[in-house]
Amino acid sequence: MKVGGTFWGAQPKLPSDFVLVRSARSLMSAEQVSGGRKIVFWDQQGEGAEIAPGADSMESGDCDPWHMLSSATALVTEPEDELRLVAALLEVPCHIRDPGTGELELDRLDAAGWLTKELSGKTFENPFTGQSMTGTDLVRLCGFWRQLIDSNREVGAGLGFAFWKQDHVAPLLWGGSGPVRFLRNAAGVEPGTLVAVWRAKAAPDAIEELERNGNKLIEVEDGFLRSRGLGADCIPPLSITVDRLGAYFDPAQSSELEDLLQTGVFEPQLLARARELRNRIVAAGLGKYEQGKVSVARPAGDRRHVLVPGQVEDDRAVQTGGCGLASNLELLKRARAHAPDAYILYKPHPDVVAGHRRGAVPDRDCLQYADEIVGELSIGSLIDMVDEVHVNTSLAGFEALLRGKRVTTFGVPFYAGWGLTRDVGPVPSRRSATRTIDELVAVALLLYPRYLDPVTGLPCPAEVVVARLCEDEERDPGMLVGMRRLQGKLMRRLRSLVQ
Repeated sequence: MKVGGTFWGAQPKLPSDFVLVRSARSLMSAEQVSGGRKIVFWDQQGEGAEIAPGADSMESGDCDPWHMLSSATALVTEPEDELRLVAALLEVPCHIRDPGTGELELDRLDAAGWLTKELSGKTFENPFTGQSMTGTDLVRLCGFWRQLIDSNREVGAGLGFAFWKQDHVAPLLWGGSGPVRFLRNAAGVEPGTLVAVWRAKAAPDAIEELERNGNKLIEVEDGFLRSRGLGADCIPPLSITVDRLGAYFDPAQSSELEDLLQTGVFEPQLLARARELRNRIVAAGLGKYEQGKVSVARPAGDRRHVLVPGQVEDDRAVQTGGCGLASNLELLKRARAHAPDAYILYKPHPDVVAGHRRGAVPDRDCLQYADEIVGELSIGSLIDMVDEVHVNTSLAGFEALLRGKRVTTFGVPFYAGWGLTRDVGPVPSRRSATRTIDELVAVALLLYPRYLDPVTGLPCPAEVVVARLCEDEERDPGMLVGMRRLQGKLMRRLRSLVQ
């Protein structure tokens, strides 16, 4: 997992064949083992100005020790240097300078024995729960953090991120070398730099300029377990998705999410973890924006009940994945056509109900096709009650699959085309794999998104965020959220006057 030392540190360009030297004193002895190879001096003591002429190149400050040794042919250092352990693990010959003679001796450190001695029988504190964890658990957690950092090392900036979500997103985009730069436009971005983009909020001219300059754009969106409350109310996300291929909801091209579902091979341990997570989510009534469940009576008894969740009509997921189905009223028409005898319940999207986004359908129009409008009940409670869920591209279809319900898709959401849904929309032929619900959960909730613990501010596994969302404690949403909710109430009032 390559953890230990400043594994989050810089990864400078290095020669392909060199001897790494760690101190000015060792530098004087390095020629004994260099054999004409280049010598790189890694200065961490501020001595570089005096000894730099004795080396072919020099690095200073915090660097990733695993990177510094990955292409080294030898390490020359002092007996107290902890880098000896990393060299032993990588099987890079390590030469220790004798303080008395200046001669070099080959290090005989037994890395496996050292680790066994230092970690066996010891416990550490889990930063998320405060409970004890083993040394193996600690290494696994640090490896999780390293994998995230490594995936971000080339990200040079972020564009389109609202100020109120930047503090929550930054730890999930941090590449180890300085804070994430959030930009308002494309000025100052070096050509070829990778830029993380929240495309819906980024200025189109800035996007065009970046693309002209050859900048690679990485799509960032909300995760599927987002928060307790709406993003439209300026509540920051606890999870995001980061995709180098494209937006996961756009079927026009593949995405990293789709590739994982199409080609992934999943270990039994991961699938067991996915199953346990799914059970926890269902039992707690968790959805993208809410937590909690109540028992809802079936209004039409034994008659087939179908839930139709509305969406934000100008949302990118609707515009790209809806394949022309952009109206909530048209969605209701199609649902009625496919379930003419069913009792249809229509749930408007929470952002629309809050008065922030487009997609409201007048009650008189809605009730031409739906039997009931259920705006206040939680999505989890409604899914538990109904027999089926009919969606355009709504995440509610995924949440219904978690609960074992039948799902019909009229658009092409990310979960369509894998043998779990009845698909009316034009699913791309490249989605040819058949997946189980646990495989879908493993990809969509464990492997693909990134999560932030709201208590510690640290990137965390999905289970930590699920636990936080299940807590009863209500946190003060703050002035900004309160003002945004007031604005939504005013907008709802104004719209009701013109209907």
